[in-house]
This record gives sequence, C-alpha cells and structure tokens, in this order.
Amino acid sequence: MSTTRIAFIGAGNMATSLIGGLRAQGVDAALIRASDPGAETRARVAAEHGIELFADNAEAIEGADVVLIAVKPQMMKAMCIALRPNLKPHQLVVSVAAGITCASMNRWLGDHPVVRCMPNTPALLRQGVSGLYATAQVSNNQRAQAEQLLSAVGIALWLDEEKQLDAVTAVSGSGPAYFFLLIEAMTATAEKLGLPRDIAVQLTRQTALGAALMVTGSDVDAAELRRRVTSPAGTTEAAIKAFQAGGFEALVDTALTAAAHRSAEMAEQLGK
Repeated sequence: MSTTRIAFIGAGNMATSLIGGLRAQGVDAALIRASDPGAETRARVAAEHGIELFADNAEAIEGADVVLIAVKPQMMKAMCIALRPNLKPHQLVVSVAAGITCASMNRWLGDHPVVRCMPNTPALLRQGVSGLYATAQVSNNQRAQAEQLLSAVGIALWLDEEKQLDAVTAVSGSGPAYFFLLIEAMTATAEKLGLPRDIAVQLTRQTALGAALMVTGSDVDAAELRRRVTSPAGTTEAAIKAFQAGGFEALVDTALTAAAHRSAEMAEQLGK
C-alpha cells in the first residue's frame, strides 16, 4: 500500500482508527487525506496524524486511488449522490456503513467498483475483525488495496456472498456488546456475592481478557478449552449446567439471528 492514495470521507472514530493503523504501518502521511464538516475535528485529526484535512469532499477525493466512506448509514444516500460527479472510473469506493448494499451504492454512485465491509469497534485498538465483499467491477489489485486498508486495524476476511455480511454484523459487528453485557452481569453478581466493586471489575475484565487470549492463541477450539477447565462435579461444571439449563445456547442463537435480521431490514429501509 506504499503508493496507494487514500481519501476518507468522514473523520470519526472508525476513519481515524484506520488512519492511525496505516500511519503505524509506515504509510506516508502525504498519501492519506480526509474530509469532515467539523473544523475542530479537522484540526485534531491533522495534528494527531499529520495528514491533510478538507471541508470539501470533492477536494479530498481528488487524485485518490481508494475512497473510503465512513459516515452514518442514514447519510450514505445523500453523500454518494453528492460524490458521484467527482468520482473517477478507476477509483475504488470502500463503504463501512452497516445495512447499505452494493446495489444501493451502485444506484447512487453509478456503476463503480465497490467494496463493502463490516468492521467492529475493537478496530480502535487495532484488534478488530472485518468482513469484506467486493462487486464484480473490483480488480484483484483493488481487492488487495481494500484488504491492506482493513488489515491495518485487525483481521480482514473476504466473503463469497454479500448477504453473509448480515451474519458478520450479527457475530462480530455487534459482538463486542454481547461480551460487554456478560462482563456487566458477572460484575454485578460478583458484588452480590460479597466482593468490593473495584475487585469485581478487575476480576471480570482480566478473566475476559485471559480467556480471549487463550482461545485466539491456541489451535484448540473453544469447546475443547471449555471441557479442559470443567472438572467433573466441580464449580465450573455447576455454573455451565446452570447456563445450559437456562437455555444459554438457544438464547445466543435467538439473539444473533435477531441482529442478522435487523441488518437485512436496514438494507431494505436505507437502500431505497
């Protein structure tokens, strides 16, 4: 990506995490530019990352190889229609907006190479994971550019079908919140069992981190790791049995399915 010129439309958290990841990889600041309507945001991002910021989107994308649109889904239609006269045929458009399909993007932008991706908030710590889908117009070189861009903040995984992005949204896009909810619940019960708040918080957070590192750093799957720490008739088995008796697996299935369905509904509502 050393010579790829990238323009970001919107300089919010996701865009700045990507910019920070690229800069950390050694990408020259001169190859990155961004636009944002907020003067304070432009000044802050320019100072933090040493890149050029613009108030005008058309000015920001001039000469770019990749144009990454990082605005809220509700703003995508107006943004794409406004950008259309200024986009060049060779420019790759990358969207990180949830629920906006490639068909909608093409309708608003014209027949253009588009990569749609679903990152998640741990990208802010460069520990994210993104699902990517490319339209037929996207060249192999452009696929590589998109992959390198999203890999700057974590793992980038290509999907064969665009509809699979609804499942990605349900699993990883929304997924951090599920773990936060479990951490909340465990912390509350730890306090109920008599632990001081600060100790309950530290125990729960560090346990979550340790478990995550164990599963990501091992070739053994999560089910086997769970079995290894669940001694027969022990305390862990008592808790696991209580989870399962309460329908834990079925509840997770219901929750993720609801998230995937909502992602598809958003595409229908926002893509008109």
